[in-house]
Amino acid sequence: MVVLRRGYSVPEHVSMFAVGAASLGAVYPAVLAHTGWPGLPCPLRTLTGVPCPFCGMTTATVALSHGEWGSAAAANPLVYLAAILVAGTLPVLLARTVGLAEGPRPWPEARRRRVRRAMAVVVGLSWLFQLHRFGFI
Repeated sequence: MVVLRRGYSVPEHVSMFAVGAASLGAVYPAVLAHTGWPGLPCPLRTLTGVPCPFCGMTTATVALSHGEWGSAAAANPLVYLAAILVAGTLPVLLARTVGLAEGPRPWPEARRRRVRRAMAVVVGLSWLFQLHRFGFI
């Protein structure tokens, strides 16, 4: 028996990950309070003392999933980009799942290059934000 796996676009993968993260973020504080486990540390910050561009994303996701907009922005504003991506791609993903929309088409190389550059700029800005937040700059 051959099982064909349907392809997903990169935004759809990010959207599915973000929906999962938001779902976990909704219950994460309750799990920590019930078990007494410490929060998840950033591996880069734990090893080097330097925050990564994604430091604070767990805190921001939990805050955003609980409607604490200011706390989410203070922890990592990148969470808003993820939320916008989910809001934009989730309807398309659902439409594709039920057969109302066709599958993703590959992007031309020029567009992929532009998106990679834009992502590099966004991650760089996020890292600057985290370095400032933790007092490195």
